[in-house]
Amino acid sequence: MSASLRWVRTRTPWWSLVARLTLGALFAAAALGKVGDPQETVRAVRAYQLLPESAVHPLAYALPYAEIALALLLVVGLMVRLTALLTAAILLVFMAAVASAAVRGLRIDCGCFGGGGVTADPQYAQELLRDGAALAVALALAACRRSALSVDNALEL
Repeated sequence: MSASLRWVRTRTPWWSLVARLTLGALFAAAALGKVGDPQETVRAVRAYQLLPESAVHPLAYALPYAEIALALLLVVGLMVRLTALLTAAILLVFMAAVASAAVRGLRIDCGCFGGGGVTADPQYAQELLRDGAALAVALALAACRRSALSVDNALEL
């Protein structure tokens, strides 16, 4: 094995730990901003004007708990590759929703960390850049075979 390949293999588990913790913290912060005020999350989901009203409440109430579940799975390192792919999928949905709002001329806050609804100063570019960076991290994490200090390692998954 070449020295450069050995260097990558020995550091990948530690890089993936940092990636897991970073994504886990991001999703935990997003969830905590929403879970305390479900009506605010309903307002944020409704502002995108993408779902029928009958789907707005169920999604708004379930979203913070899905984000908490992803955060916990990432932090403890359980089913890392699958969790990273699920994280990437939800980030793609978030990005599509924000891009859709921008293209349709809606002036809304993303509601990513609580809040949401109509705003005078939407921050679509920053939201897409943040989610795009998180998406890249999630996809890179999904490609890693091992992650340091993970339950997967203990269970040899």
